[in-house]
Amino acid sequence: MLEQTLDHLQQLVSFDTRNPPRAITTGGIFDYLRANLPGFNVEVLDHGDGAVSLYAVRGTPKYLFNVHLDTVPDSPHWTADPHVMRRADDRVIGLGVCDIKGAAAALVAAANASDGDAAFLFSSDEEANDPRCIAAFLARGIPYEAVLVAEPTMSEAVLAHRGISSVLMQFKGRAGHASGKQDAAASALHQAMRWGNRALDHVESLSHARFGGLTGLRFNIGRVEGGIKANMIAPAAEVRFGFRPLPSMDIDALLTTFAGFAEPEAAVFTETFRGPSFPAGDIAEAENRRLAARDVADALDIPIGNAVDFWTEASLFSAGGYTTLVYGPGDIAQAHTADEFVTLEQLQRYAESVHRIIAHGA
Repeated sequence: MLEQTLDHLQQLVSFDTRNPPRAITTGGIFDYLRANLPGFNVEVLDHGDGAVSLYAVRGTPKYLFNVHLDTVPDSPHWTADPHVMRRADDRVIGLGVCDIKGAAAALVAAANASDGDAAFLFSSDEEANDPRCIAAFLARGIPYEAVLVAEPTMSEAVLAHRGISSVLMQFKGRAGHASGKQDAAASALHQAMRWGNRALDHVESLSHARFGGLTGLRFNIGRVEGGIKANMIAPAAEVRFGFRPLPSMDIDALLTTFAGFAEPEAAVFTETFRGPSFPAGDIAEAENRRLAARDVADALDIPIGNAVDFWTEASLFSAGGYTTLVYGPGDIAQAHTADEFVTLEQLQRYAESVHRIIAHGA
């Protein structure tokens, strides 16, 4: 299985699917997959702006494998062409080999090594925070006992992860000379700083909240802009922040709380992206979904790993009503890095597991 996986991975890496710019068409990598999925009914759909999905089915499978084919852009720190896969003693190096074309290559290799029932959904918009492919699939309501979403999890089943919310805030003040006594609302930057202190204190108060091995609320003020110079009162300021809640936390309630810390009220408070927590639902429903996914992992003889802090599109499938787990080769620490790699041992383990599932249904 390993050599076949590496052969396919070399080809998949050669296709430029960086996102942005997401200049991805229904040809290219999708033509390659179509040509290498024998006996499958294959459907390729263009959802606009480089969001393309390929849905392939052979027989009457119980499980759906989902893999995204888009990658992050390469950084200037790569030591060689990122679209030429390099083989080393214990690993392969190339853009997307870990996140997550290695899984796609293993699925194709497993499909060619067996005539068992199988279903694959390949997508190209995961890295853009614009999940058109998954939304279009969910709207069809195609039944599956479970969905296995490929992300780098060290070939272990991940049953829970955080959600994600990104927010844009804008504060308005009144420009003026900084020599005089100011009221609390005069400077937009002072408003932003006071808001930040209150927000950070609130996050600290949630440090003991927990779900499925995860603890606390992850929170980050990522960007603050505003003001003109040191002796001028800032008339405007902008803050971009994000947080990653536990599955047991209510994103809407958190947004209301964070908005309420602005005094006076922020001129703009807009959520720019939301990804739900995984599993979906309130704390009781999320726990039931987690236990159902654990049963699937046990039935498929997949070892169960710890919950993770990073977000995946598994949460979208869970919110759509599917029993879902995250399962793929590689270490998330290698994702989005220069000279990204995945070990041969991880690729072989995942490929053999997928082959067993497709060939024997378990």
